[in-house]
Amino acid sequence: MDQRDFLEKYIDSLCTALRSLLLDDLLRVFQTLEEAHRERRRVFLAGNGGSAATASHMANDLMKGVAKRGGRGFRAIALSDNVPTITAIANDESYEEIFAGQLRELAQPDDVLIVFSGSGNSPNIVRAVEVAREMELNTIGFLGMRGGRVGGMVDIPVVVPSNDYGIIEDVHLMFDHLVTAYFERCQAPEKEMQKRPGRVL
Repeated sequence: MDQRDFLEKYIDSLCTALRSLLLDDLLRVFQTLEEAHRERRRVFLAGNGGSAATASHMANDLMKGVAKRGGRGFRAIALSDNVPTITAIANDESYEEIFAGQLRELAQPDDVLIVFSGSGNSPNIVRAVEVAREMELNTIGFLGMRGGRVGGMVDIPVVVPSNDYGIIEDVHLMFDHLVTAYFERCQAPEKEMQKRPGRVL
């Protein structure tokens, strides 16, 4: 395999996926999270495998990264992080319930659930969204391919139009950084203005 050819094709595929995104869907994500941030609602995140890592990464960024310039972070919880709870639920009930079981105990109406899934068909992700809907949470799906079952279930599906899991997960991580950068920076000017001497607010 020609290495340069591989690099060029991969980067081209990533750029094509990015150019194909529907910005209106991302704007709806921003609006939902803006309300959650203002109202101090919890944001739960879930995914499997590489998507579990992305969920953990985004929970960290929403809580700590958003607050980096002195702003206020989100009340963010990655449902893929609590290994004892995950294994207890998987052992006592089923692997399908590992996220849904946590939501039942932790979530309240109007909280937010963000799920990451390349296929949109993972049974435990589908089940988490089902329970989130029953509990009247706002649901966001960062998905790939054609969105799968989850794409038709969540309030806001954001679908990366690619069948390549690498490309899909690349873009999902970009969503994390995009959201984090927005909420970090939109809080910074207010803090900076408060520091100016003689400024009446």
